[in-house]
Amino acid sequence: MNEFITQLNDALWSYLLMGALVLCGLWFTWKTRGVQFQMIGEMLRMLADTPPAKNQHSDKKRGMRHISSFQAFAVSVATRVGTGNLAGVATAIAIGGPGSVFWMWVIALLGSATAFVESTLGQLFKQRHAESFIGGPAYYIQKGLHLRWMAVLFAVLITLTFGLAYNSIQSNTICGAMHEAFGWNPAVVGIVLTTMALIIVFGGIHRIANVSSVLVPVMAIGYFLLVVVIIVMNIQSVPHVLKIIVSDAFGLRQSAGGMIGAAIMNGVKRGLFSNEAGEGSAPNVAATATVSHPVKQGLIQALGVFTDTLLVCSCTAFVILISGLYEVPELNGIALTQSALQSEIGNWGPTFIAVAIFLFAFSSIIGNYYYGEANIRFMTSSRAVLTLYRLLSGGVLVMFGALASLEVVWNLGDLFMALLTACNLIAIVCLGKYAFRLLDDYREQKRRGIKDPVFHRSLLPEIEKELECWE
Repeated sequence: MNEFITQLNDALWSYLLMGALVLCGLWFTWKTRGVQFQMIGEMLRMLADTPPAKNQHSDKKRGMRHISSFQAFAVSVATRVGTGNLAGVATAIAIGGPGSVFWMWVIALLGSATAFVESTLGQLFKQRHAESFIGGPAYYIQKGLHLRWMAVLFAVLITLTFGLAYNSIQSNTICGAMHEAFGWNPAVVGIVLTTMALIIVFGGIHRIANVSSVLVPVMAIGYFLLVVVIIVMNIQSVPHVLKIIVSDAFGLRQSAGGMIGAAIMNGVKRGLFSNEAGEGSAPNVAATATVSHPVKQGLIQALGVFTDTLLVCSCTAFVILISGLYEVPELNGIALTQSALQSEIGNWGPTFIAVAIFLFAFSSIIGNYYYGEANIRFMTSSRAVLTLYRLLSGGVLVMFGALASLEVVWNLGDLFMALLTACNLIAIVCLGKYAFRLLDDYREQKRRGIKDPVFHRSLLPEIEKELECWE
């Protein structure tokens, strides 16, 4: 069964998704006039944006509690900055060679435009829920394309992918790191993880947002600072590292021609798993934020792709390549990252990575859970179904990941990711025209000297009745 899934994954990624992701990234970059490059300053400013006061009073009467741009950003980064950054990068380098890193960079640079479009659409078509806004691809597929069957298909796929398959990957990596560093029994670690996850996921999006807004900055900054120190200590090796990344990316060092294909495929796969651009995940949490214009949260999520791949993933890649241990056949996944750090900073390297991966991956578990919850709520209002999902996502699948093999959980994750991404890409290509018009409106307001652009749904009269949250 595992061999069949592997072959199916290779077929999907080789002949479908790699080309689609690159083409969509190029298309969105062109149509937005390089929004991911031109508006970096605005992205950073948006992190400090607060909910518009004029809408807070009416929403408070409905019992809604606002989620800020930064909190929504933190939840999305929590799911991005996880095992993909530590274990996924290592796996890509071990299988596809150093050139995989180059293709991770490419997919991030292009994918940030895709992330902008999908998250802007998530904000545009969001709707009010009991305690917060709710939205995502399932909502913009139904409201924008009026295809209920496709919306339900996406909701099912993202629930299976993030809430179930990805949570088993995060758990598997945490348990592997703890076993490598301390020799702890994976079953015991799995029980602890399951208990912690269930406590948080039963608290809903506000508890998830509060936890993520604390964990994400701490783990990202701490890991980044450590790697900067390692790079400075090995500054003479940096030119060589950059050289082998570029030469491997185009097959200049490999004797076997197939290696360039392996570098591209693994770089794209692990890059997408890490930054999630185009996958349809980030729009679910982007929709929860209270902002005055949909473009604001689109910019925030585009920044999240840069944070994930160009910053955190690159940190891991440089440590591994500086160490040279990627050429040891026995090392793969989180064990390779731990060994690379140990070679550079001594015996406490594996311990540091074990703690870092716990923070990275645990924040991903609770963020992944929310993506499933948002889509469960789209399909049904049954509290029994939601409770069952919470038990499966935060309990059963976390425990399964703790006990399953590395190969099995990654193969399942890749398969579901491929199907999910294909579904979302079709939707955002069809609906992208609205994101382009919103971006033009935002830029025009900024040109007129308006510091805080505001969206009015009359700008899009053909879908005005679907935009219930924009008064």
